[in-house]
This record gives sequence, structure tokens and C-alpha cells, in this order.
Amino acid sequence: MRPPYLRAIDPHWWAKPPYLAYTLREATGIAIVAYALVLLIGVICLALGENAYEGWLGFLASRWSLALHAMILIAMVFHVWTWFAIMPKTMPRLIIGGYYVEPRLITAAGIMVAALTSLLLLLIALMISQ
Repeated sequence: MRPPYLRAIDPHWWAKPPYLAYTLREATGIAIVAYALVLLIGVICLALGENAYEGWLGFLASRWSLALHAMILIAMVFHVWTWFAIMPKTMPRLIIGGYYVEPRLITAAGIMVAALTSLLLLLIALMISQ
């Protein structure tokens, strides 16, 4: 019996144009883990006492922390943008009132809802902090 045919796979397949955007979008999960760790460390410091918590707040004000948060923000904006760009391609055709809804309108609506929700949460956070 012959062995099955196994096609050779380029080890850098993920860097080729059709897969690069997908690979980058999936890699933004690393940013989510990084931010979750920052928040987890904050909760642990809060449990350890006032001095530990003040130290964590000091870290958040450092250049390294601000750079980390800027990179995480960029990664999340990219993730949201590509998520809503893919959404119309993965869902059944949307028909409202007998008319087909264009994919670009679905993408724009998703991005708009995400942006408005983020803005609302920011406003609530600012109101609470004052």
C-alpha cells in the first residue's frame, strides 16, 4: 500500500498576503492577555495592601506602562476593525424590508456601535473618577 501524498508546506505560510491579516488579527489576542495580566496584578496589589497598590499605580504612570497601553490600544482598534470587516462575510445575507443590506453598511454599523460604546464607557469612567 502506498503512503498518502503529503504536500510540502512552506514554514512561513503565515507571512504570505492571504494569511498575514488573519495572523496579525489573531495575534492581537496577545494584547488581550497582556492587559488582563496588568489588571490581575493590580487586583493582587490591592489585596496586598496600600503600599503595593500605590506601587502598581506608580507603574501605570511610567513610560513603559504608557507605551504598553498605547500598543494594546492599537492592537485592539485593529482587532475591532478587522472583526467587523469579516463579519458580513461570515453571516447569512441580511434582508430588511425586502432589501439586501450591503456588507459595508454592516461593517460600518458594527464599528459605529463599538466606538459609541467605548465613548460611553469612557464618559462613565470620567464621571465616576471626579
